[in-house]
Amino acid sequence: MAQICCIHNNVNVCVYILVILFGIASWIDINGLWVELPILVQKLPEGWDLPSYMVIIIQLANIGPLFYTLSKLRWPRRLNEVPIIYLIIGIGGTSCLLLAFFWNTTSYIAGANHSTALLILNFFLAFVDCTSSVVFLPYMAHFKPEYITAFFIGEGFSGLLPGLVALGQGAGQTTCVNQTVHNNVTVNGTSINETSYVIFPQYQTPKFSIEVFFFLLFGMLVTCGAAFTILHYCEFARLEQLKTRDEVDESTDVTAQTDLMSSYELSGPTANPASDNFLDAADNIHSRTHLITGKKRPEISIQKDISLETTRRQTCMTRTNFFFFLFLTAWINGLGNGVLPSIQSYSALPFGNTIYHLTVTLGSIANPLSCLVAFFLPVSSTIAITILTLLGTGFAAYCIGLAAMSPDPLLVGELFGNILVVAAWFFVTFLLTFTKVSIASLLRVEGKRALLWCGAMTQVGSAVGALAMFLLVNVFKMFKQGSPCR
Repeated sequence: MAQICCIHNNVNVCVYILVILFGIASWIDINGLWVELPILVQKLPEGWDLPSYMVIIIQLANIGPLFYTLSKLRWPRRLNEVPIIYLIIGIGGTSCLLLAFFWNTTSYIAGANHSTALLILNFFLAFVDCTSSVVFLPYMAHFKPEYITAFFIGEGFSGLLPGLVALGQGAGQTTCVNQTVHNNVTVNGTSINETSYVIFPQYQTPKFSIEVFFFLLFGMLVTCGAAFTILHYCEFARLEQLKTRDEVDESTDVTAQTDLMSSYELSGPTANPASDNFLDAADNIHSRTHLITGKKRPEISIQKDISLETTRRQTCMTRTNFFFFLFLTAWINGLGNGVLPSIQSYSALPFGNTIYHLTVTLGSIANPLSCLVAFFLPVSSTIAITILTLLGTGFAAYCIGLAAMSPDPLLVGELFGNILVVAAWFFVTFLLTFTKVSIASLLRVEGKRALLWCGAMTQVGSAVGALAMFLLVNVFKMFKQGSPCR
């Protein structure tokens, strides 16, 4: 199969596609539940309070990545990502399957009906999806740095695919209906019947049921699980993997490690572990390990080790840059995953239902598109990444400003205002995603632990942004919803 997969830009196209499918498994289930909300809120007792319950549950589910990160730091060699990845995909798929049968099951709690089955399964979906940020990214450290963009393309598709399915279903599509309202008003003791005309949105009947939607999500996760199995176990995909010095130490036994150090000491006085003498010793010891373990490492892997070490020496990321990139990761994800999704309806809906759906759809397209651009036009300059982050933050500030002015934001009802709000939401998604992918590509060269911290800061930023917006939106009522009928 390796012969029929073409090679482009030092990547195997088949492996690239498999990584995309693997990346889709990261957030597709919770994103799918979220895009189905316009239909769910019409049928469940919480109504439009349901999203606020879901936000809190998603943030509580961050105990998953917290526990995994602490365990990984405490026992770095005992935790293997592969079974945990299967567990994440398995729990996500099982929860989607159960949602197809029990999404409308309610219980009477604290004097009111609540969607207990959906909220409980929402916790399991959020638990595994949040944990995927600190498991999937470190697993990608096994592959060449070129494949990290494929993972983020898949992560973008995890929001785009269920969004397109929901769009085909008709979720959230409304029509504006005129309604005559009669009110009895008492003026100076005299009752007067007043007639007024109100335009209100009416949701359209979906083209297929909620049950079918969750079955489709389940099928997507099964496909992702199959793609991961091929990615991890098939030989043509394993040839695209890298082995760093840390992984060499983990894969060889104690005797082999001793021989490696002895060979290195005899090779010369140099202390550079990436020198030719060290690599010759490493190549020699892998041959000896083959006699002990019966496992043979392909010659191409040694060459990839040299390439990775050369790239690592060329980047020379300082400690200051490393922490700066982690801060940017938290900031970008705080905006992209926490703040902006919470205020998108306040920002775009006052411009009309069509404009709102256009911002959502184009934002979903901008995510994987920016990942493709990052693959063909990679950015590694700290200054460039900082400038792109500031530009993305500027567009985010404009979107937040529109939300704060709702229900009558700037230029509402004007063609230029419509164009501006759509462009702002497209470019904020594009720039923040592009910067996030660029930072992750640089951290990929630093190794698995760097990607673990990248995933952890992704969740920290997302949690802080979401909790802050929950307080502003649901507690302090800082935003007012505009009518989509204009």
